[in-house]
Amino acid sequence: MHITDIESIILQHDMEEELGFSQGYYKQRTAHLLKVHTDEGIIGIGEVFGAGPFAFANQAIINHVIKPLVCGRNPLDIGVIWHDVYNAVRDHGQKGLPICCLSGVDIALWDIFGKSTSQPLYQLLGGKARTQIAAYGYGMMFRKQKDLAAIYAAEVSKIVESGFTASKMKLGMGVQKDVELARAVRHGAGDGFKLMADTNHAYTVGEAIQLGQQLRDLDFYWFEEPVMPEDYQGYSAVRTALPGIHIAGGEAEWTRFGHRELLTRRCVDILQPEVAATGGISEFMRILSMAHAFGTPVIPHVWGSDVLIAVDMHLVSVIPDIPGGLHQFEPMLEYDTTPNLFHEQLLSTPLGIREQITATGGYVRPPEGPGIGIELNEDFIETYRVA
Repeated sequence: MHITDIESIILQHDMEEELGFSQGYYKQRTAHLLKVHTDEGIIGIGEVFGAGPFAFANQAIINHVIKPLVCGRNPLDIGVIWHDVYNAVRDHGQKGLPICCLSGVDIALWDIFGKSTSQPLYQLLGGKARTQIAAYGYGMMFRKQKDLAAIYAAEVSKIVESGFTASKMKLGMGVQKDVELARAVRHGAGDGFKLMADTNHAYTVGEAIQLGQQLRDLDFYWFEEPVMPEDYQGYSAVRTALPGIHIAGGEAEWTRFGHRELLTRRCVDILQPEVAATGGISEFMRILSMAHAFGTPVIPHVWGSDVLIAVDMHLVSVIPDIPGGLHQFEPMLEYDTTPNLFHEQLLSTPLGIREQITATGGYVRPPEGPGIGIELNEDFIETYRVA
């Protein structure tokens, strides 16, 4: 078997309402999917991290840099292909867009591996460590409306009512406004419900500590990306200053080498590699092993279509218990609850996340089919494909 083509597919759809976070607002959703074709008719599906214009830049890297390197090769040589591509792009991008592109290809190769052996991804990665996985409902994004606190409170109440046992909100509007929003969300969720806050590296160390103290008093579980990702010393300072609330980060890091810095410098309590950005499934598993050697739990970051949601369902299911015990730390699946056609119509058979959450009280199971276990809705792709 050999690779005959890599097909890059960019999808976009307009949103009903403009949403935002600490770095800006957006009114379109983008998904960059890959199909790795083989001479035996097996097609691997992958996804590349990078929204909006970054998807088009990534498409050029796929077509002009990576495709010539991998076409004609055995798709089951996953590790060799990974290192050959990484070595080829190292002088031009040890982080960022080239690694995002390598990630998408690597995901598709694992999908081919599973389809060629009739095994689900979780089995190829060592088997499920748990029969079902907890999911947290991600929502409460910025809106250009006046009473944002009331909107946040109502939104988290719906997340609680739908069956989720944890939820994450966006902050980064200034410490004083953030505290107002966090209090509203705690009130809307009720006591005892697990809450997390993400500021997308909006703050200096001093501001992050000031906000983190308030979040800790409101019994938030973790504080995500408090400072800019390059500031390892700042991360460490924030973590040292805020015992009692977990510091999380890692979505803006690439490969084992970047995550090594977060771990060796003791920057985070929870590591959050993004599989579609950090180097794919192959590199995610290396990062996971390294993190556990440092005693650091891993909860994957995921921001993308249901292709990535499916991949992360497999990844979360295979994460072993750390350190091991009867009442164990539980990794969770991140799930965006805001309106998103790429969660609702992209797959020929939907994942049914919301239905599973309601039926089980907050838990889901990974797909059981070979590879990632999904197939694309080709009519949907034809409708929303822009490149």
